[in-house]
Amino acid sequence: MSNLPIPSRKQYPTDLTEEQWALVVPFVQASQCGPQEQLHPRREVVNAILYITHTGAQWRYLPHDLPDWQLVYHYFDEWKKGGTLKRIHDTLRRKVRKKAGRKEEPTASILDSQSVKTTEEAETKGYDAGKNVKGRKRHLLVDTLGLVLLVWMSTADVQDRDAAQAVLPLAAHDYPTLKKTWADGAYQGQQVEKVASESGVTLKVVKRSDKDRGFVVQARRWVVERTFGWLNRERRLSKDYERKEESSEAFIHLGMTRLMLRCLA
Repeated sequence: MSNLPIPSRKQYPTDLTEEQWALVVPFVQASQCGPQEQLHPRREVVNAILYITHTGAQWRYLPHDLPDWQLVYHYFDEWKKGGTLKRIHDTLRRKVRKKAGRKEEPTASILDSQSVKTTEEAETKGYDAGKNVKGRKRHLLVDTLGLVLLVWMSTADVQDRDAAQAVLPLAAHDYPTLKKTWADGAYQGQQVEKVASESGVTLKVVKRSDKDRGFVVQARRWVVERTFGWLNRERRLSKDYERKEESSEAFIHLGMTRLMLRCLA
């Protein structure tokens, strides 16, 4: 990979600093996506993807002083399909946990979902009658710091207890150290408990008290709610604008990557 100079332009707030770029470059440097590096520095491509993530701009509306939108989308698509974006995210999560004095791999987690509206272009969508939302659900498993461990996308009509039966085995496979998961009352049920037991994970349901009125912080569950709040600060995630669920998942990883880069550098 050639060390092309960064074009002289006014910096955007989403641009990577030197310290942040040093954390990302080993992953995108090794990517084999064609000869475009001869036209644009790889760092500028990453800056453009982060610009899209935070501002919510459409690909075709990228500013003219960033690389051509078709080139940027090409890299986004390649890094999404090849797992590069997830590898960056997962590596940064381990670094943040280590910086916080935790072990790199988690032993406890919190599970919850968020229903979000989609556009007419979405290939998959459903209706969540409880939230009155037509679109998709983001099922997130986070660690006790609120960092994302696993993303599982579904249509909005999928019940949380059904999603848990898919999420928990995946979590147990990806994180052998995981022993406990907290969730709300929507994840109750014998089948969920059976899957959790088979996965070697203790599922603890944190119920809302009948005495609670209005908004009340729930033990442990507030951590994942805060994560959803973090993600909502990224305008690309304020709604599910993506045609494919894989792209929705990729932007969640990108949103958390931005947050963790700021934490580390």
